[in-house]
Amino acid sequence: MTQSGMIDISEKGDVVREAVVSGRIQIKSSTIEKIKSGTVRKGNVLGCAEIAAILAVKKTPDVIPMCHPISIDSVKVDFSIGERDIKAVVSVKSVGKTGVEMDALHGVSVALLTLWDMVKPEEKDETGNYPHTKIEEIKVEKKEKRGLRS
Repeated sequence: MTQSGMIDISEKGDVVREAVVSGRIQIKSSTIEKIKSGTVRKGNVLGCAEIAAILAVKKTPDVIPMCHPISIDSVKVDFSIGERDIKAVVSVKSVGKTGVEMDALHGVSVALLTLWDMVKPEEKDETGNYPHTKIEEIKVEKKEKRGLRS
């Protein structure tokens, strides 16, 4: 059996690293209208999901065992609302020895899970299930590294 372990990055130099990750949640159009009008029972859906995403980015190494704890220099969370879905985009920037795509993936995943949690009462059917609710298309849109500016 092979052992698990973190990759040794001690010999790598610091560079600017950025990742952009997106994903979306499908929900009912009536739920979209409640989000837009601010009438969701649990409160500010997008505000809560934004804070959850930022916290998730900062806590990634606490949840994903082989991720390095890194300095997070910037987190940006954007939402776009469609007729039956909300797209979340999380951008993370750091100066360091390893990439930030896992942190951005974690952030967008938690943002979408938080959106689901916030609209559960609106999305449940008469049996307590969620036939119209689905998280999908989580993907890395961009990952880059570039040298430090002097």
